[in-house]
Amino acid sequence: MTERMTERHKDRPWLMRTYAGHSTAEASNELYRRNLAKGQTGLSVAFDLPTQTGYDPDHVLARGEVGRVGVPVAHLGDMRRLFQDIPLERMNTSMTINATAMWLLALYQVVAEEQGADVAQLQGTTQNDIVKEYLSRGTHVFPPGPSLRLTTDMISYTVSHIPKWNPINICSYHLQEAGATPVQEVSYAMSTAIAVLDAVRDSGQVPPERFGDVVGRISFFVNAGVRFIEEMCKMRAFGRIWDHITRERYGITDPRQRRFRYGVQVNSLGLTEAQPENNVQRIVLEMLAVTLSKDARARAVQLPAWNEALGLPRPWDQQWSLRIQQVLAHESDLLEYDDIFEGSTVIEAKVSKLVEESLAEIERIGAMGGAMAAVESGYLKAQLVASHAERRARIESGEEKIVGVNCFETTEPNPLTADLDTAIMTVDPAGEAAVVAALHRWRDNRDEGRAQEALSELKRAAAGTANLMPATLECVRAGVTTGEWSWALRDVFGEFRAPTGVGGAPVAVAAEAGSPLAAVREKVHRTAEELGGGRLRLLVGKPGLDGHSNGAEQIAVRARDAGFEVVYQGIRLTPEQIVAAAVAEDVHCVGLSILSGSHAELVPDVLARLRAAGATDMPVIVGGIIPAADADALRAAGVAAVFTPKDFGITEIIGRIVDEIRKANKLDPLEVPA
Repeated sequence: MTERMTERHKDRPWLMRTYAGHSTAEASNELYRRNLAKGQTGLSVAFDLPTQTGYDPDHVLARGEVGRVGVPVAHLGDMRRLFQDIPLERMNTSMTINATAMWLLALYQVVAEEQGADVAQLQGTTQNDIVKEYLSRGTHVFPPGPSLRLTTDMISYTVSHIPKWNPINICSYHLQEAGATPVQEVSYAMSTAIAVLDAVRDSGQVPPERFGDVVGRISFFVNAGVRFIEEMCKMRAFGRIWDHITRERYGITDPRQRRFRYGVQVNSLGLTEAQPENNVQRIVLEMLAVTLSKDARARAVQLPAWNEALGLPRPWDQQWSLRIQQVLAHESDLLEYDDIFEGSTVIEAKVSKLVEESLAEIERIGAMGGAMAAVESGYLKAQLVASHAERRARIESGEEKIVGVNCFETTEPNPLTADLDTAIMTVDPAGEAAVVAALHRWRDNRDEGRAQEALSELKRAAAGTANLMPATLECVRAGVTTGEWSWALRDVFGEFRAPTGVGGAPVAVAAEAGSPLAAVREKVHRTAEELGGGRLRLLVGKPGLDGHSNGAEQIAVRARDAGFEVVYQGIRLTPEQIVAAAVAEDVHCVGLSILSGSHAELVPDVLARLRAAGATDMPVIVGGIIPAADADALRAAGVAAVFTPKDFGITEIIGRIVDEIRKANKLDPLEVPA
């Protein structure tokens, strides 16, 4: 035994993280220390949506969102409590933050300084990829130009002051969840990296001789789906293309600086609500895609929990996912071998094809003016919406099989979900009020003069060309809040509403005679005729700060193809704005999409406002990650129908919407044969 182990060198495992944060800084700190004690080797901070989108907890858009999908961090005091008794100089911390990345890095640096750390030794990553926010995640704040400036300033600052930090994590993760094919995922991420590196180079903030240091700190954050052979080939293609771009475009000669460095979260939105126990094997297969191949192995891995399609995972569920990684790394012999795919003609052929097609798409985007221009024109978003619509159509037709969802649907009773109310963790709604009260105490107790002067200096810097990091650090030290920092920059840069991609998406499902869509089109047409007001009109609304718009976009596209006139204004709307649009457009139905958990607060508000406006015959339907008890409460409050991830048939959902419109208008049920 001893002889065998001395013959083989065992590679060091990847960083093992759990994406975590909820309720308050104190509760999240307790969770982090508990996870570290279980063997987790890095931190991955989930921030709540107000923090991600630059709102303080007392802003109207933050209502119902505080502490829901992550931890609220409104000022330096919150950041201190978040990392209490966690030595940052010895941590490797990933922060999933984009539009407000500079602000959160400044908070992190100041807390580290207060701990006595040498900031030059800090290690970790700020995601800081704004392009994927415009395309898929929706936590953007500023227009593309100013957003790119914030990223450029951060990269330039970290190279000089925090040289071990990864100032950006080019993120293709959410692109896959928004429908990206492997080629789109690779080419859009690489086009974003080119836009960022060109901007840093052209800013003149980094001397040419140090540009290799910039390239060497660029990292990537990718998604691994269940097609694990294709996913592994994608990672090999990523590495090959990155080596080519950094060598040919930027002249980087040091192979260490050209290395493709990536972390991974396996596919969360691919997890199913139906037979959720199947998610465990999905997670394992997806993890293998980014660990089996030594030459394309992730540097950091975080796995979702089996019950994320049901709600917020409990600490035990997160522990299970951590243990999956630990069993592979420490019990199997995976880390004892060189790359086991080296020399495979099958793998090489697949990788070469991905490289060829991705380089062609990168060239196409470059001809448009690059990633930022392709965002503003709507090209990238429309391509993603179209790809997602095609995939959904394959699932609905049964061509693409999902076990427990559209095949093998019979099941024994599941002991894991026998008591659904205890199978997930719930966030105490009272926590939001406590966070808001603490925010007000913070503002009352700070040096107001210093805070206002710091904000004025930030605006002056933003209006000029100075690097924004020094002014941001002074804002942190002066007690400025997340919302105040963001609003100061909004005043100078303005805000941005990204293209929805819905209008440009082609028809994905044919409405041929005898097809399900043809039957629904007939129901839509006949109902519109009976109501006598032209076409049926559906408003698709995204209240609150949830930027996961994929589901809303797919409903909008399919409703359009079924003959509806669709009103969809994109993400981040208040209940007041949604109701105003519904009344102004005189729609026949309001569809709300919420995945962040704020449905219990925001949906009743929409219902109350519709009643106050006299629109009592306008049915409201809701879709999202909604626990069964919450769904019952929403229906009791007056919601006509609730759809969750198990309701995968979009055409069927559109048909149900027509049924609810007929019921609300006291029309007889209408059955149209398919």
